[in-house]
Amino acid sequence: MSIKNALGTQPRPGHEFATLGGGCFWCLEAVYEELQGVIDVESGYAGGHVDQPSYRAVCDGGTGHAEVVRIEFDPAGISYREILEVFFTIHDPTQLNCQGNDVGEQYRSVIFTHSDAQRQIAEATIREIQPHYDDEVVTLVVPASNYYRAETYHQEYFRHNPAQGYCMFVVAPKVEKFRKTFVNKRRLPTS
Repeated sequence: MSIKNALGTQPRPGHEFATLGGGCFWCLEAVYEELQGVIDVESGYAGGHVDQPSYRAVCDGGTGHAEVVRIEFDPAGISYREILEVFFTIHDPTQLNCQGNDVGEQYRSVIFTHSDAQRQIAEATIREIQPHYDDEVVTLVVPASNYYRAETYHQEYFRHNPAQGYCMFVVAPKVEKFRKTFVNKRRLPTS
């Protein structure tokens, strides 16, 4: 099935997509927007069986979709492996179908790969990080499919709603952890 998003079905020439689910998409989007080499980040839904799902339908759990971010990146500026390094730092890959208080299949830890090379890197990365966890890493690695852009109000949510409760108590701590861990990979703020 074709990948549907505002940028089109393919990344710009020389760029790649990475599609990741690791809990609420607001958290992932806020972090990846700060990475050098990332061109664009879009919140969406992937991996389900319902066409054009709504946020409410995904949250109700009947669509099979995960909340994801679609990241367009320039491999000359950041590698896919580095994208995954951030991913495994900002969420708990040992939690099955949840992240913290966000519970349900829509919050599963999942890497939707866009090529065999991405699949190989994802699988190798999971093998590499597994010894650092007491529990099993449950992150799924599956081919990218059935991607839909989330509603406009979800895009850049943290940037537009930093004082919202969930943003202050869930998103902001993840962004701060990212900033402390990956300070050399952050974008410089624009004025």
